[in-house]
Amino acid sequence: MDNVETTTGTAVDSRDRILDIVVDILESEGYDAVQLREVARRSRTSLATIYKRYPTRDHLILAALESWMDEHRYAGLSRQHHAPDESVYDGLMRLFGTIFEPWERHPEMLKAYYRSRSSTGRELVLNRGLDMVIPAAMEVLDGVDENFVADLDTVLATLVFGLSGRFAAGEIAITDILPTIERTVRWFTTGYEATRG
Repeated sequence: MDNVETTTGTAVDSRDRILDIVVDILESEGYDAVQLREVARRSRTSLATIYKRYPTRDHLILAALESWMDEHRYAGLSRQHHAPDESVYDGLMRLFGTIFEPWERHPEMLKAYYRSRSSTGRELVLNRGLDMVIPAAMEVLDGVDENFVADLDTVLATLVFGLSGRFAAGEIAITDILPTIERTVRWFTTGYEATRG
């Protein structure tokens, strides 16, 4: 089987059973249920083997999230291309739809992602996401005013993080996130298009 290098620096089998079990626990029981002894029991692996591959529980959860995001969240981004006649609004919403559709189908994974991003692995999880999203977004925003792109980035990054946090805290439904992003993108892009006209 192929090996892949994760941002945690550990080479792992692309279908690592340990990571599959962690993903299953995250989805069915939540972040706090991921305990190394339970992962070892379910995977029929020794704790020593788990510690050899993943030095801490946080590293194990981060590796599982990376594996899940590669398969579900980011896989669709690399297959998309910006059509010449596609508006900035349509292109951005296509990207956000691709990013958030898997979260809507697997809401516990968004909670786990938010918790990981808020903990010690924040930079690792954030950088991994940016590595996948930025090239696709820059294709959509090619030729768009740099100041508009900078403002849009600031607003949308803050909005997405805030909405994800509100969802993780149980304040809003997962299905409230994308419509809120859509309204914000529509307002921003409508204003931008009006100034160009």
